[in-house]
Amino acid sequence: MSRLLMCPPDYFGIEYEINPWMRVSNQSNGDRARAQWKTLTQVLENEVGAKLEFMEPVPKLPDLVFTANAGVIHEGKAVPSQFRHPERQGEERHFIDWFTRKGYEVINLDPDINFEGAGDLLGFRDFWIGGYRQRSDIRAYVQLSEIFQKEIMPVELVDQRFYHLDTCFCPLSGGELLYFPSCFDTYAQTVLASRIKQDKRFEVPSQEGERFACNAVCIDRHVVLPTGCPETMEWLHKRGYITHPVELDEFLKAGGSAKCLTLALD
Repeated sequence: MSRLLMCPPDYFGIEYEINPWMRVSNQSNGDRARAQWKTLTQVLENEVGAKLEFMEPVPKLPDLVFTANAGVIHEGKAVPSQFRHPERQGEERHFIDWFTRKGYEVINLDPDINFEGAGDLLGFRDFWIGGYRQRSDIRAYVQLSEIFQKEIMPVELVDQRFYHLDTCFCPLSGGELLYFPSCFDTYAQTVLASRIKQDKRFEVPSQEGERFACNAVCIDRHVVLPTGCPETMEWLHKRGYITHPVELDEFLKAGGSAKCLTLALD
């Protein structure tokens, strides 16, 4: 059973603008956001079989709901995020406190390195991929590779709308990949093609990429993704995956969706 960390959206809202999706003038509907988040938790627990753990929401930290950015956890070690934008730096101590209370070995990167957790570090069984340029520094992956004893391949993100790796890249349990190639520089696209066979790569169409089709949660043969992604779902079905579309448009206003709202604890 997979375990995920989530945080209720009690204080979620668009209080600042740190990515192209966020506009204070396009405010979220609190009741609708809470209902969408609740539906996501029910799907994850009842349909996918995930075990959920929760952290307390904190006033004036509206993006704490995006727990994918708490850090990265692997084999009992937790490396917390060190956010680029001051607006999110207040989240760091709350994530560290949670990791510490739960008994993880907390290992900090050098203080001058920006790293935004599982939003930018995703992986397959044999190797991991680290996104850089928009939020995380490429230097982070040298230290993370040593900490976790994993091969990490850095890839450059070139579209400001897709500022974290998990907005345009989703590794699947069977070794397949959902991704939005135009979000990566040419070299990164070549690297990904060299490591993942063409028949295992699905290039999401632009309309679905902009719906955050890649910001999905994959657990075993289940994939939870935002609604409005029929071509992506069809490709997944043909490969034996069960899809669970969830309406999460209130969170897209802040540049997030299903994956952003969860952190894998296994």
